[in-house]
Formats: sequence, structure tokens, C-alpha cells
Amino acid sequence: MLFRKLGFIVLAFGLVIAAPAFANNTIKGEEIHFKAADGVTVYADLYLAKTGKGAPLVILFHQARSNARGEYGPIIPRLTDLGLSVLAVDQRSGGSYFGANNRTVDALGHSTKYCAAYPDMEAALAYAIQDGFVGPRFAWGSSYSAALVLKLGGDHKDELSAVLSFSPGSGRAMGACNANHYLDSVAVPVLALSPRSEMAGRQAQFARLKERGYQTFVAEDGVHGSSMLVKNRTNADTSATWDTVVGFLELHGAEYK
Repeated sequence: MLFRKLGFIVLAFGLVIAAPAFANNTIKGEEIHFKAADGVTVYADLYLAKTGKGAPLVILFHQARSNARGEYGPIIPRLTDLGLSVLAVDQRSGGSYFGANNRTVDALGHSTKYCAAYPDMEAALAYAIQDGFVGPRFAWGSSYSAALVLKLGGDHKDELSAVLSFSPGSGRAMGACNANHYLDSVAVPVLALSPRSEMAGRQAQFARLKERGYQTFVAEDGVHGSSMLVKNRTNADTSATWDTVVGFLELHGAEYK
């Protein structure tokens, strides 16, 4: 299987080089930018796998008031250690949460409502395709963008291998792009994840995804969004959540290899 092979190679090598980079969050990507359909310039960081553009690609989208570097700084090294390429995107709805700037918001001059960020996500996928990433492509969303990746997985089913949806947004602030609108239209494999603390309002959502044959996971001591994977944000063991994510990526990466 793809990730087991790559993981073994990285593990053996990472005892010297990769593990310290992960621990210190010093891994660096290439800053890129591309245009959304409405002309907005979208900024992102690209981390290219050693095996090139045939490797699986994970496209990371952040939560509200956030940015790619801050939210995903502790997560990206784990993904690249698995042999994945990563495209971490600053959407136009965001800010400085987690201690970094949102470059797309800074260039635009203001943050937008959640639904308005969807063209940025489509543009990121289009960039990946046009730039020659021919391996499996995964869209990964957090909170509001976790709802929008479900939409992406319906609108672009032939261009995505699967989507990962961390705390899919379904509150009043989501308006027309509430995650619940896309539960029946998403058309690629789904992994939806939630902390136990949010499940009171997510039972029906997860039940519908299960009815459609999609995978769900509840992180017992998790926190909101992709941060359920970060130990110093949960103050708890995150290994079960990581095992679920890696297993899902491995399953669907192998199918498309």
C-alpha cells in the first residue's frame, strides 16, 4: 500500500532529519498565488513530495478567522512525512487566528463571508490540476471550509479522490453554504470528523453521512476543526484521530494509484 511503503521510508530516514523538522515546525513550503474566477488573488504554500507530482496531494483549507500557516503549521510536517504533497491555502474569509497572517485577506483588504470563499477553493483545485498534480487529490476542510469541501466533492467529483471534513459548519452563520445542504450531493468518499463536545448538534448530520456509506469519526477529547489533530491544542492524545485520517488517505490513495 502506498502510505505504508512511503511511511517506512520516511520513518527510517526521519530518525535523523524528518522528525526534528516536524517537532520544531521548521518545514518550509514554496509561496505561490493564483487567481480565483472573480479575479481575486489567492495565496498559498506548496510542499512538493520528493516523488514529485504523481504523489497524492492534500489541499488544506482553514477555519474562520484563520490562515493556512497558523492552523496547519503543526499538521503539515506529519502529512509530508507520509510522502504527500500539500497545498495549504489562505481563503478570502479568514484572519490572524493561530498567530499568522492571512495573505489573501491582507491583499484584498478585508475578510468576506464564508460562502464567498468557495471560488478560492475551486481555484486551488484548478491550480493543482493545471500544474500537473496527477496523483490522488484530497480536499481537506476545517469548520466553514469543511462544509465547502463537501460542495467541492459534488461539483468536482471527477477531479477529487476524496474529502476530509473536520467539524463541518452547519450553524446559522453558514447561511446558504451550510454543510447540511451538501450531504446528499457530495459524490466522492468522505471522512467527516467531530469532537465529542460538538456531537449534540451533529448527530443527524453524521447519521445521514453514514446512511450514504460515508465514514465518520468522533474524537473523544478533540477540539473544533483540524485542531483536533494537534496535541497542544487538545491537551490530549490525538493518535486515534491521526490513525483514522492516515487510514482514510491510504485507502483512497491506493485506489487511485
